[in-house]
Amino acid sequence: MDVEIIFEERPELRDPIFVEGLPGVGNVGKLAAEHLLEEIGAKRFAVVYSKYFPPQVLVEDDGTIKLVRNELYYYSREGDAGPDLILLVGDYQGLTPEGQYELSSAIIDLCTDMGVKRIYTLGGFGVGKMVEEPRVLGATTTLELVEEMKENGVIFSRGEPGSGIVGASGLLLGLGHNKGIEAVCLMGETSGYFIDPNAARKLLLILSKLLDLELDLAKLEEKADQIERITAKLKDIEKMEKEGSFEDLNYIG
Repeated sequence: MDVEIIFEERPELRDPIFVEGLPGVGNVGKLAAEHLLEEIGAKRFAVVYSKYFPPQVLVEDDGTIKLVRNELYYYSREGDAGPDLILLVGDYQGLTPEGQYELSSAIIDLCTDMGVKRIYTLGGFGVGKMVEEPRVLGATTTLELVEEMKENGVIFSRGEPGSGIVGASGLLLGLGHNKGIEAVCLMGETSGYFIDPNAARKLLLILSKLLDLELDLAKLEEKADQIERITAKLKDIEKMEKEGSFEDLNYIG
């Protein structure tokens, strides 16, 4: 088993748009995609297993286990409300370069079979410092898409990201482009130090416009406030250490 996709059903979808949100920097893409599927009530239709995932099972709250996997969901819109959606979420990305390519290729084959017209990959853009007002940066497969994304608030900054886009968020663009599927990567700016719901929220503000969806982002805002309080405390401790007013207390036991 290199990559195995087990279908629970095979939905008939209308011009579907594919959205990927797997773990990555600040878990920005994962947070955004999981919040999206919860908000729209997407339904799972397939599970992805692979030898390129970590060799482990995850233990659920009730004591049962599940094999590490990725999951595919779909959302069908009523009438002429717009294109349907396919979402990819999961526990891990591939552990090796070979695994990344194999998994991404399998997903692109699925997109081709299901008639996907556009791909959005979601990720974090780590800057190594705290970010109060994160930007959403972009990369696309065509100049026409660049202009469309700019009109929706996506930033295209020369040299950012300078090292390219690693993992599924990048490979799905490149492999999709080779199959004639237009694709966009949306990256929420993040420190990379923490799970970053604020960057995920900013990313979803733009994605919701692109997908013509109304989303309640209150839960992400609450999580962002919690992270902000934690970082504020860390800043206070750092300031106290620099000023010499913080006592290093060592305890035994």
